Amino acid sequence: MNSSKQTIATIAGVNVNKMDSDGSLIFKAGMEIDADGSPHAYNPISSKGLDSLANAKDQNGRFVGIVVRPNGEPVVQGDDDPAPGFYVSTTSLEDTSKATTDPARYVDSETIPFIVLPGHLPGGAKLGDFAVLIHAGSDKPPCFAICADIGPARKIGEASIAAARALAIPENPRIGGIEAKVVQYIIFVGSGNGRPRSLAEINEAGAKLFADWGGMTRVSQAFSI
Repeated sequence: MNSSKQTIATIAGVNVNKMDSDGSLIFKAGMEIDADGSPHAYNPISSKGLDSLANAKDQNGRFVGIVVRPNGEPVVQGDDDPAPGFYVSTTSLEDTSKATTDPARYVDSETIPFIVLPGHLPGGAKLGDFAVLIHAGSDKPPCFAICADIGPARKIGEASIAAARALAIPENPRIGGIEAKVVQYIIFVGSGNGRPRSLAEINEAGAKLFADWGGMTRVSQAFSI
C-alpha cells in the first residue's frame, strides 16, 4: 500500500503526517500519562488521587476536567459510585445517555486504552476515532485505542493508563510515561462514531482497521521515510 505522506503540523518538535492514500495520521512521540476519566483520578486530598489535584485546575485555580456544580464546587462521588470520596473526572468523549455526575459517563483511563488529541489538530481526527499505538523496539504487540480526550494545542503524545500498561510503559500519571520518541501513533481518521466503546469493541475494530491499513509491514515503511 502507498506509504507516501505529507507533514501537516509540527507540535512540540513532533511532525504529524497525513498518509496520502487513506488520510490516516501518523506520528512518533513520547508518552505522557493521562489519568482523566478514571474514578480514582483526583481526590480532595491530592496525594490520594492517581494524579495531582493541581493537574485538574487551570492557571487561575479553577477546576477543569472535574465535574462541578453551578456554584463551582466539585462533585464528590457517593457510596454508590466506583470511588466514594473522589471527584468525578471527565474526558472529552462522553456517553451522553448517562448523567454528567455519573463517573461511567466518561472513558476510564485505567481500563480503556485511549489517546489525547492535541487541540486544533489538523487532519480531521475526531473524538471516537480509533487508533493503534506501537512501542517501537519492544516486544509488546500493538495496542488498539480510541481518541477520548482533547488536550492543549501544543502538547502531543499523551495516553491513558491502560494504554501505557499495554505497551509496558510506566503507567503512574505522577512519575510515569516516557520522554523518548519511541511510540508510533496511527489514527484512523473518520473511523469512529463519536461515542465511547467497550474494550472488546476497540480491539475488534482496531485490529481490522490496522490489518486493512497494512499492519506492521506498512508501519515499517511509513515511519522510515
